[in-house]
Amino acid sequence: MSTPLPGPEIRVLIVDDDVLIRAGLSLILGGAGDLVVVGEAADGSEVPGLVAEHRPDVVLMDIRMPGVDGLTATERLRSAAAAPEVIILTTFHADAQVLRALRAGAAGFLLKDTPPGELVAAVRRVGAGEPILSPVVTRQLIAHVADGGVVTRRERAMTMLSGLSDREREVAVAVGQGKSNAEIAAGLYMSVATVKAHVSRVLTKLELNNRVQIALIVHDAGHLA
Repeated sequence: MSTPLPGPEIRVLIVDDDVLIRAGLSLILGGAGDLVVVGEAADGSEVPGLVAEHRPDVVLMDIRMPGVDGLTATERLRSAAAAPEVIILTTFHADAQVLRALRAGAAGFLLKDTPPGELVAAVRRVGAGEPILSPVVTRQLIAHVADGGVVTRRERAMTMLSGLSDREREVAVAVGQGKSNAEIAAGLYMSVATVKAHVSRVLTKLELNNRVQIALIVHDAGHLA
C-alpha cells in the first residue's frame, strides 16, 4: 500500500507514562511539517479531557500504563461520537491486549522501536483514514489469543458476513487482505468510488468502525486462513 503524500495538518495526541518516550515521539513527529503534537498525557484518565480540548485527529496510545491503561482508554474513546483514530503503542509483536484494542476500534499498532520514517508514515496513513495493520500481523495476533471462544468467534463472524451481498463479501475479503481501494477496484473490475460505497455499506451492515475491524471479522470467519 502506498504512503500518502503530506497533506493537510494532522493533529496528534501522545499518551505514554514514560516521559522519555513522549519526548522522543514528540521530537520525531514535530519534525514532519504536516504533523502537529497538540498534547501529551501520562495516563489514560487524562485522554477524554485532552481530546475535548485539543481535538486531535490521531492518538498514539501506550497500551500498558498505570491507572487507566491504553486498552480501557481506547474502548472509552472509540465509543464516543466523532472519536479520533487511535494507534496502539506496544513493545510486543503478539500481544493479546493489542487484538482487544483493535476490536475496540483502534486503527492499528506500532512497536515503540519503529523507525522514525515509518512512524511518521503510519501517522499520516491513519490520519488519512487508512489502517496500518498487515494481514500477517493480524493472523499472528489472532493465533496468540487463547483457544477459548475461537469457535464462537468464527461462528459469529460467518453469520455476520452471511448478511452481506456477494459483492460486499468480496470487497470485505479484499480489505482483509490489506488491499487499498485502488487495488480492490482493479482486482474486482469496478471503480474506486464503487469500492468506497461497498466498504461503507459493509461497515454499516456489520456495525463496525473501520477497515481493521472488517479484516478481523474476515480472519475470524476463516477466509484468510
